[in-house]
Amino acid sequence: MGKFTSQICGLIDSYGGRDVLMEALCQSAKLVAGYQAKRNPDLAQRCATVSSKISAARSTLRLIDDLPVIQYTLEYGLGDDEPDRITAVLGVMSNAVDVLFYPIETICWLAEHKVLDVRNKAVWSYVRSIFSVLSAYLSLVRTLRTFSQNQDKLNRQDAVSLARISLDLIHAVSILPRGYLWGGKLSTLQLGAIGTLSAGLGIYQILASRKLNH
Repeated sequence: MGKFTSQICGLIDSYGGRDVLMEALCQSAKLVAGYQAKRNPDLAQRCATVSSKISAARSTLRLIDDLPVIQYTLEYGLGDDEPDRITAVLGVMSNAVDVLFYPIETICWLAEHKVLDVRNKAVWSYVRSIFSVLSAYLSLVRTLRTFSQNQDKLNRQDAVSLARISLDLIHAVSILPRGYLWGGKLSTLQLGAIGTLSAGLGIYQILASRKLNH
């Protein structure tokens, strides 16, 4: 019990750990809501509300916590440390999308909480979804490119990373409007399952990485 508590506290103390832990709670509540939709509508509604509240709290924290993304982008520069130019270009593109996504997400959050009066909220929400898909797609392509160059060095962590990024891309596309691939076609239960699995893999990655570094 003490070890488990220590690991949870360790997650809360870090930017990445705190974000993925809140995502796990949010998606787990959504999963239960989807599962109980017909069995227990009242419980499903309460879980959906909890998921929404956690998502809002996560977005609030990210207004501050996403600042390290900008710092990482500046340190990465033009990817001079990458093994080749293709990987470097993919890295620069991925960082650019993430940096642009940050203010867009902030504007959407401010509009949703009526702090900022924004016209065409649906358009801003759509743009946010597009950037979310682009971010996940570029991360997947970049990861596959890196793996192809290091096939003889791949391990379990690499497989987990690829699985998580793939799940994130599936989830990102699913929140697009209907008519775009599988956008709007997945149920709450399916979205909750995908999100929960992705967050679970994220927690595993962080804990496994810390174990290797100790």
